[in-house]
Amino acid sequence: MKTAKEYAEILKGTVGLNSLPVGVTFLKAMEANESAGSDHRLCQAVMEARKGKRVLLNKDNISCPAAAAALGLKPLPKQLQDGTMLCGYGIFKTKEAAIRVMEKMPRLKPEQYVAVEVKPLEFCEQIPDVVVLEDEVEKLMWIALAYLNERGGRLDFSTSILQAACVDSVVLPFLSDRINMSFGCYGCRDATDAASGEALLGFPGNKLSMVTDNLIYLKSQAIGRSRAKNVYKAFTKRVDVPEEELNTRT
Repeated sequence: MKTAKEYAEILKGTVGLNSLPVGVTFLKAMEANESAGSDHRLCQAVMEARKGKRVLLNKDNISCPAAAAALGLKPLPKQLQDGTMLCGYGIFKTKEAAIRVMEKMPRLKPEQYVAVEVKPLEFCEQIPDVVVLEDEVEKLMWIALAYLNERGGRLDFSTSILQAACVDSVVLPFLSDRINMSFGCYGCRDATDAASGEALLGFPGNKLSMVTDNLIYLKSQAIGRSRAKNVYKAFTKRVDVPEEELNTRT
């Protein structure tokens, strides 16, 4: 088995990621001499980890109430349960829709873990619970295809266009032991530097070996061939015929 750093290098090198792959690890205890740092949302912790930083989140410094509930660190506030907050932000038109979204939101059990460590995959001493990638959609596509190479068939992604980082990309892959991809959401696009053409993808850390092996295979042919756009280039040569040439043909 490779190290987390070696897996990170493969992820970056095969598809040309713009930022670092992120490892997320759930902790049942914290070091006695370690305290959580400044307040972060989970999506902001992922943003920081993409740039090389380590963020430790617990009930004292996680600043997003929805993420805190999703990670089992705090109870869900009443204004989220009853739809007031989501309607107030203009995300949903009716409280009924907002309530149904929150009722179906996957969450870890309360106090199942005391903290969440978020840092670059290459800095992980052990394989993390979840690997999160935030990057251009085309690059994430290859990661998903590498995952699909394990069994074939189809991939089913789940999202409510809400809690894209904490739930879609971390909690769901952890609970289901499967890949999940998300478009992003109001919160993460408001609170981080996520670009409009970027999305998020998370998969269990125990799938790293399989994913990276299949990425190496895809890199050997499919990735370069698709990016070369030879079929598109041939098409444009065929249809972009000069007007004078068209006249001679008619």
